[in-house]
Amino acid sequence: MIADAMPLVIAPEHLAAQANSSHLQVVFVGDGAVFAQGHIEGATCIRYSDLVTARPPAGGVLPPASDLAGVLGDAGITPATHVVAYDASGGGAASRLLWTLDCLGHRHWSLLDGGLGAWQADGRPLVEGASSTTEPAPAYPAVTDDAVARVGADYIQAHLDDPDVVIVDARSPGEYRGEVMRARRNGHIPGAVNLEWTDNFDPDRNGRLRAASALAEEYAELGVTPDHEVITHCQTHHRSALTYVVLRYLGFERVRGYDGSWSEWGNDPARPVSTPTDG
Repeated sequence: MIADAMPLVIAPEHLAAQANSSHLQVVFVGDGAVFAQGHIEGATCIRYSDLVTARPPAGGVLPPASDLAGVLGDAGITPATHVVAYDASGGGAASRLLWTLDCLGHRHWSLLDGGLGAWQADGRPLVEGASSTTEPAPAYPAVTDDAVARVGADYIQAHLDDPDVVIVDARSPGEYRGEVMRARRNGHIPGAVNLEWTDNFDPDRNGRLRAASALAEEYAELGVTPDHEVITHCQTHHRSALTYVVLRYLGFERVRGYDGSWSEWGNDPARPVSTPTDG
């Protein structure tokens, strides 16, 4: 079956070779107008806004499974589908869809390495128009299995001193250090390590990821290794969704995303916060 042969991160040339597979659904995550300007043939479109819901102060919480059922079904996704997601904005939006699928127990997916930019840089064709679908699939039978891929603030706080748990903050160094303030409080979750999400990319390869060996080495230098449980977060679990996918690609089996992220933690006075001045 095709799902068994597809890597978690797929190169444009590999995807092009699979173009006629009946098991495959390519999905662009982003603005419909961008999709209409040019998309991979056969792709469908999911708006990023349909993958998040606001639960103030948190701005990027996972929507209810009942809401996701229609979104995924309209995109042609069924439980038997292998989803290849891409976007035009660095991979965070596409990764948010893939993390969402993991939260629903749907493990057959891939991220298109480099997204739309890499596809175009290779000179591969695009199709104009609002949609490439014939008929939407029935509503996806979505049941949230979020313990597999999702974690909440209470769990994190209860495990701040757990040596088995590593928290990866995918925000910018300025946000992590507290120099950039995007919540009522600045700083970071105590004990979290910082690797900005853009450090996953090779700047010389049209937005593709760096080599797996180089990525694994950089994460290991921060103490992020597969023998730990790893929790990723950013401001709304957009940037850190890409970190989540990268870690899964690197073979991490115990990795989860904190969708409340800093928009929740940094605005909750009951949660501890660290800054460089804490020593």
